[in-house]
Amino acid sequence: MNSEILGIILMFFLAVSLAIPLGRYIGRLFSNEKTWLDKILNPIDNLFYKLSGINSDKEMNWKQHLLALLTINLVWFLVAMLVLTNMSWLPMNPDNNPSMSGDLAFNTAVSFVCNTNLQHYSGETGMSYLGQLTLMLWQFISAGCGMAAAAVVFTAMKERTTDKLGNFYFFFVRSCTRILFPIAVIVASLLAFDGTPMTFEGKDVITNLQGDKIEVSRGPVAAFVAIKHLGTNGGGFFGPNSAHPLENPNYFTNIVEIVTQMLIPLAMIFAMGYMLKRRKLAWTIFGVMTIGFLLLMFPTVISETGGNPAISEMGISQTMGNMEGKEIRFGSAASAYWSIATTVISTGSINSMHDSFMPISGMNQLLGMMVNCFYGGVGVGFLNFYIFIILAVFISGLMVGRTPEFLGKKIEAKEMKIAMMIALLHPFLILAGTAIASYTYANNPEAYTSWLNNPGFHGFSEMLYEFTSSSANNGSGFEGLGDNTPFWNIACGIVMLMARYLPIIGPVAIAGSLAAKKYIPESAGTLKTDTSTFGLMVFAVIALVAALSFFPALALGPIAEYFSI
Repeated sequence: MNSEILGIILMFFLAVSLAIPLGRYIGRLFSNEKTWLDKILNPIDNLFYKLSGINSDKEMNWKQHLLALLTINLVWFLVAMLVLTNMSWLPMNPDNNPSMSGDLAFNTAVSFVCNTNLQHYSGETGMSYLGQLTLMLWQFISAGCGMAAAAVVFTAMKERTTDKLGNFYFFFVRSCTRILFPIAVIVASLLAFDGTPMTFEGKDVITNLQGDKIEVSRGPVAAFVAIKHLGTNGGGFFGPNSAHPLENPNYFTNIVEIVTQMLIPLAMIFAMGYMLKRRKLAWTIFGVMTIGFLLLMFPTVISETGGNPAISEMGISQTMGNMEGKEIRFGSAASAYWSIATTVISTGSINSMHDSFMPISGMNQLLGMMVNCFYGGVGVGFLNFYIFIILAVFISGLMVGRTPEFLGKKIEAKEMKIAMMIALLHPFLILAGTAIASYTYANNPEAYTSWLNNPGFHGFSEMLYEFTSSSANNGSGFEGLGDNTPFWNIACGIVMLMARYLPIIGPVAIAGSLAAKKYIPESAGTLKTDTSTFGLMVFAVIALVAALSFFPALALGPIAEYFSI
């Protein structure tokens, strides 16, 4: 067990130690400073601009940035629908997998374009290689869009008074060609050399120890898995995701994948500090996020390594902890750590079955997605945290009797209205969706019996988890839920669309509004936002606005299940 704990410490500190220099590099890229890759990649970037007819030097205001982002996503959504509904006759389908139905294709297309990667299908039987490669491309695009949106907000925070916030396509292309692609190549190479398949051949036929012949699915897995984690996408090439031995063969690949998915969300914090020349503010934000992460991670690891009390009462030893739904090659501690990292960061990939975790662990996984701003996804994690900064500054200003100011700009009614709408949107989507699903099932359980394999408290948690995962752009699930139905495909698709774009539009609109205001120099009475006191204030606002909104729902699900064991 001591070695498992050391493994967790290694994974966390390795991610932080790599994120700090990467953050400086990202800051230099978004600030258009010279980097060592310029000579190689400038011609490639310029080729993209020329073919697209884009002038990357043209300055945009915040509305033009959002128009560019939404246009890119609409185009790729339509391409997604076209491919997914026609896979059966399109090329690169050696296993002859079928096309998707309309509702499943809608859910999948929305899911990958929105960086959620919620999967109501299993890749081995439900996706051709062309479909998988198309999804892999979307994993670059959705991550690049999130990073570009964050770059717009960073630029707005840096400027004193302006409505010109850089060029969206400049930020987007650089995110893809100079950050996502090079690192993805390195990660994919590590995985391929360690046993993850990278081939375009169909299923392989092997003979097991009993002499039976078995067909084993394979494909361009290493490349897919690399960007799935780097872009905090999370969609698995195979149904079991990173619990599958071909997606995540051993403990070394497990370290590579968990560090990779934490890398950019952590680095974006330090990129912000570099661009604004406010490193202390970056460390304050990192501290608040890390405290939240650790408060969720510690009890989850303790709960899973302690085992299941119901099994202990049967006289069965659990020296390895609660191993139901977990892989022996990872163990209970590393699986518990992954489960919190993937839900806090909004990756949504899994190396164990979250549905089999203890109730307290399931609650912490839910809280990580409900709060949705402790690190968060690439780019959008900071945007969610930015909303809570605005709320904390406003509340702090009221408490001391001063006009709220953040980085020299007054926060007024317009910004507060947008911030509160975005802050309340997340709980509304989750709780309203869960309420509708609960009513539908309770009103006619025989008609919807395929939904829940575990009725009762845990069944409620499964439905709550599905909408929480959709709204948090996460994509993981309590897989006891039968989710490939028109209701779940369409309902989750709608939630994913609203939860992806409105929380991007809101922070960008606030940042654009503040950037256009007159800059007010700091004075002795200015609220310092890079102190531990303000950090605690932000944490308190997050706890009150986000976490406590969900307490009644959690009481009906994992908390009630905990007391029923």
